[in-house]
Amino acid sequence: MVGFDPSAQGAVRSPEEAALAGSAAGMVTRALISPLDVLKIRFQLQIERVSSQQPEGKYRGLFQASRCIHSEEGLFAFWKGHIPAQLLSICFGAVQFASFELLTEAAHKTTSYDSQTAGVHFVCGGLAACSATVVCQPLDTLRTRFAAQGEPKVYRNLRHAVSTMCRSEGVLTFYRGLAPTLMAVFPYAGLQFFTYNVFKKVLAPSSDAGKSGGNLRSLICGSGAGVISKTITYPFDLFKKRLQVGGFEAARVHFGQVRSYRGLVDCMLQIAKEEGLRGFFKGLSPSLVKAALSTGFTFFWYEFFLNAMRNHRERQRTKDLIQDSKGR
Repeated sequence: MVGFDPSAQGAVRSPEEAALAGSAAGMVTRALISPLDVLKIRFQLQIERVSSQQPEGKYRGLFQASRCIHSEEGLFAFWKGHIPAQLLSICFGAVQFASFELLTEAAHKTTSYDSQTAGVHFVCGGLAACSATVVCQPLDTLRTRFAAQGEPKVYRNLRHAVSTMCRSEGVLTFYRGLAPTLMAVFPYAGLQFFTYNVFKKVLAPSSDAGKSGGNLRSLICGSGAGVISKTITYPFDLFKKRLQVGGFEAARVHFGQVRSYRGLVDCMLQIAKEEGLRGFFKGLSPSLVKAALSTGFTFFWYEFFLNAMRNHRERQRTKDLIQDSKGR
């Protein structure tokens, strides 16, 4: 089970183990779901309506957008921004899961609440994600810029992007969209951990509630948690993406219309006025597919790597005991 569990003393993990497992889970998951992330970002940044019946914008559906990107930019376009995205996933996974383990342990030791209740997981999961967001926001902005640019490229590589953005837009540009990100990430991550906790308890017998490990149940529970949390908080993710490409309009012209926003409220009002309420959910389809796979794989690999480290630790302890007994 994810989070501090006082009833499973043999399975208690250190923050270092949680950080290592979280970063490894983020790295593997990111490599698998990158194409869906690129598709989602392209839809989110499109001003025109996303519709196959009334084609106005460049991208009209999942398959059409996939064919379009592949024919115009090549197969590797689906991994645009992969290096900053990988750095983001590794960093975010490490900070989020290490913070989550520490917060659930603190909740158990300083309050009367059971650390394995869904409510505790909601609060601790949201706080852990906010901590990770503040640390990793510059990498998220870089990832979005790379995924958003077409051909010819504006940024040649990560170093060029960082130096160009610092010189032309200032250091604070790396934190564009932070406000809607924090507003979205607390309930999003909180709901992820909340629903994952609920699903694991519903699908697992009570005698198995304390066991952890990467398995099919983790994947199914994580996928369900990802879909529910993403659907509820999706508009804030769209606002964040629109704000993150502010000052980057020249690279977006050949994709269609571009807009500049003065801030979060102005962004919300312009989208509502020009694109309607449906505009808040552009790119939801690839985002839900991505959320199901991303969250499912993240929890799957997190528990898998934790289980592998615990088994290695137990084997090493048994080996040391055998050697000590022989030495006597």
